[in-house]
Formats: sequence, C-alpha cells, structure tokens
Amino acid sequence: MYAWAPVAVPSLPKSDDSVPGRLTLFDTAAQSLTEVGPNDGAARMYVCGITPYDATHLGHANTYVTFDLVQRVWLDLGLDVDYTQNVTDVDDPLLERAAETGQEWEELAEDQIELFRSDMQDLRVIPPRHYIGAVESISCVIDLIEQLLPSGLVYQVDDDQHPDWYFNTVGAEGFGGVSNLDESRMIELFRENGGDPDRPGKRHPLDCLVWRFARPDEPSWTSSLGAGRPGWHIECTAIAMRYLGPNFDVQGGGSDLVFPHHEMCAAEAIAAAHEPMAEAFVHSGMVGLDGEKMSKSKGNLELVSRLRHAGADPMAIRLALMDNHYRSNWDWTPDKLERATERLTAWRGVLNNATAMPAGETIAAMRTALRNDLNAPAALATVDAWVAASMAIESDDTSAVSDMVQAIDALLGIKL
Repeated sequence: MYAWAPVAVPSLPKSDDSVPGRLTLFDTAAQSLTEVGPNDGAARMYVCGITPYDATHLGHANTYVTFDLVQRVWLDLGLDVDYTQNVTDVDDPLLERAAETGQEWEELAEDQIELFRSDMQDLRVIPPRHYIGAVESISCVIDLIEQLLPSGLVYQVDDDQHPDWYFNTVGAEGFGGVSNLDESRMIELFRENGGDPDRPGKRHPLDCLVWRFARPDEPSWTSSLGAGRPGWHIECTAIAMRYLGPNFDVQGGGSDLVFPHHEMCAAEAIAAAHEPMAEAFVHSGMVGLDGEKMSKSKGNLELVSRLRHAGADPMAIRLALMDNHYRSNWDWTPDKLERATERLTAWRGVLNNATAMPAGETIAAMRTALRNDLNAPAALATVDAWVAASMAIESDDTSAVSDMVQAIDALLGIKL
C-alpha cells in the first residue's frame, strides 16, 4: 500500500553542545522519561494506524502530528528513521459500517484511506517508510501464528461452528508490563474495547483472538489455520516484526491503545522473538469534544477534512494541535483554531522583514524544548518571542528570517 507524497524536510546546521544530544520521551511501561533512539544509525518506530471506516478526526491528527515531531527530532539529530504504520483495512467496525451504508467494505476502506492520506499531506506529516494494510499482510500474520504454535500459547476454542484461534496472553512472559494494570481493570477495559472476556472455551478471559474463523458474508482467506481473517492485535505485531524486527525504539499510538492493544501486541512479540517488542511505549493524550473523548463510536468528532473545507489553514490546525503537550488530554474548541490562525499570521508577518533578531539562540531553544519530552508548546513560545522581538526591534541580521523559516519547517513542520 502506498502512503502519501513525501514531505521535504530542510537540513539545519548541527546543534551546539548546549542542546541535549538525545530525545527523551515518557515510556508508559517504565512510567518514566527515557532516551529513545540510537546515538547514530537508524531509529525504528511503529505507530498504529487507522481503521478506515470514517474520516480522520482531530484525535487521530493529534497522534500522527505527535509522532511526526518525534521523526523530525530524530532527523535533526542526524538519524535515519525507519517508520512503519499499519492500516486495519479489514476489521469488525469497518464491516459493520459497510453493512449499515450498503457500501462494499473494500470501497469504504479505500475511500477513507485516501481521505486520511490527503489530511496527512495537508498537515505536512512525513509519510512512513512502510505503510502496510492488514489485507496485504495476511501471509505474515499466518506465519507469525504458525511460529507461535510450538510455544503452546496459541490454541483453538472448543466450538464446533467457529473454532477460532486465541493467544493465551496471561501465560506469556511479561504480560502486564506495558499497562501496569491489575487483572480486574484489564478485563473491564478489554470488554469496553472490543474484547470478548466472556467467550466460552477460552483459557482465560484476557486471551485475545488471533485468527477468526470465516463467518457467512464476511471476508476470509484460506490458510493452514482454516479459512478466516486476523485478529486486531496480531496484525500489528506481525507487521511490526516483519518490517522493523524486535526491540525497535518506539511503539507509538494514542493512550487509548495502552490496553488492550499494545499490551497484547507486546506479549505476542516476546513469545515469538524472546525479546521485547520495543524499547519504549509512547502514547499521545486524548482530544475531547464537549467534555468527552473524541470517538467514532460516540460520533462526537471534529474532522480535519471538515475544518479544511471550511477554509482553515492546515498549518493553523497543526499549530493548534502542537499547542498542547503530547501527553496531555485536552478539549478541542473553536477558539483554539482562532488563536492558532492569529499565531500563524504573526509568524508569516515577519517574512516581510529584510532583517530580524539573530536566530541562533531561538533555534537552540526550539531544539532543547523538543528533545526534552517533545515540549512543542515551549518550542512555539520561543518562536513567538523571536517574532515579537523582530517586529519591535531593528536588527542588521539579514539571514535570520531565512534561518528561522528553515528551522520552523524542519523542526515543527510549519510551512510559512
């Protein structure tokens, strides 16, 4: 599957010794800040993608802009970035929505994937190196399940009609180490987020589906496991392991994926590779609307495409998202876009200046803010201060404007 058009990222002069030399992020599993990415070479990151049954809302955009900033910091540190993202282009919510609307599920998926591509391109999100759909990954999912069979952790339920395959999560090494939740809370969240803790025949309520036997009027694929389709968690595990290998640098996504999704994926990966899935599990906060988390199932959405079609500048949308620390939960309100539009106008106003305040200290401050737990609001504030000073004070630095334009583009993804 193809992603979206490449985004040109300017190269900046190397930072000086006053700027941290590594990126630190909050690791959900360790519950602490940790340095992520190697000192040199390639940084590897997997971010869970969309289930394409509805348009990209601002919660999605918040997550992908967050990990776009991670990628930009790594690039600025001189690292190559091997970034993989999946698309769950066959799953229950997609099939249910297709049935409701009378649309073929493949057509619905492709329509929404294309809309997602256009949203990401407008927001200047750097595309992943590997953009992989579940459907095109059926063979590697089957391979992973077959690899897990000798472990004894994969089994079929005793059901003559639908003998689905499950993974015995609680029997896997390290299970619980990502979310750090107790079992009762896990079962509660599993039930709320598409799990089936009450299904008869399972070894444990938290065991997760890895291969769903074919049902009438559902898509299925032939395999050694029987005709069927993948479960949600095993899909991401298989894609991540195939394209990045084990123990990659960052497993990313929204905080709603901590459990069950990332917990289940991590357990499957350890069972298969006998190594951790990722060095760090990093999660962006939730974006709410009217006091509740923005959610397709609830329908309380503000869509990127709706804002764009109403005339919003995509760079203002991106600024509005970045004005919140990536780990925070916050509510979207129209005034956030208004403030971001005013900020963008002010930043662009300095383009008319032949001279401006020297840029070096501001660029160093931007880098420092971003490398310290991706503090985008602090980075934006440093630009605000530079713009205000440049508009108020005469200077003879003729290169400062172009230097800042390059830095704002490279580090923040904002095209002035």
